[in-house]
Amino acid sequence: MRLIFIRHAEPDYERDSLTEKGWREAAALAERVRRWEVDEFYCSPLGRARDTASLSLEKCGREAVVCDWLREFDAPVTDPETGKERLPWDLWPAYWTKVPGLQSVDTFAETDLMRTGRVKEEYARVCAGIDGILQGHGYVRDGKMYRAERHNEDTVVLFCHMGVTFFILSHLLNISPVNLIHGMFLAPSSVTVVSAEEVREKEAYFRCQMVGDTSHLYAAGEPVSHMGYFAKILRERP
Repeated sequence: MRLIFIRHAEPDYERDSLTEKGWREAAALAERVRRWEVDEFYCSPLGRARDTASLSLEKCGREAVVCDWLREFDAPVTDPETGKERLPWDLWPAYWTKVPGLQSVDTFAETDLMRTGRVKEEYARVCAGIDGILQGHGYVRDGKMYRAERHNEDTVVLFCHMGVTFFILSHLLNISPVNLIHGMFLAPSSVTVVSAEEVREKEAYFRCQMVGDTSHLYAAGEPVSHMGYFAKILRERP
């Protein structure tokens, strides 16, 4: 079974839609998606994700199930330096690398920082959401793996956001979302694929096949957007 996560195209956050470039990205993405054999489509309720999905769904003649838990991860915490509310990621390396609890999937939500917000509750809600989809396809969560009650080769596509994708991957791969968020980047309209492996009968675990792939943009001659990436970008030479 394959889960394909698609981050929305370049966003216009003020209007919760897409920029002109974002619409071009979504069009290039649609040309890629239309060639897939997809069993189910799911989508965040936020405008930038729904607009991104709209072109692919139109090409495929399909509709998506809108899930509230696929919205961007919504659990602000209190910044330890400023005392102001902020998203629970993009933390200073000098801070998060020195808090061992943040680097474990079992303890990150219990750390002082994460307990200033509803991180634990929101994480549980997101995990329940993806586990509900998987159970419908025969994969039942069993500790830190899945029990394969019904083998399948279904493909499920989820249009959502960078933050919530990393929190879902954290659950599937048993890696702290703090490490994933700070160690990886998903460009707008990028494609991330994880597949279930049944190494032994009825025992399944998910493995990443690709993270943040933007080959559809290169094929269309559309530059990759780095919106959401705060470090200096090393430009490729022409």
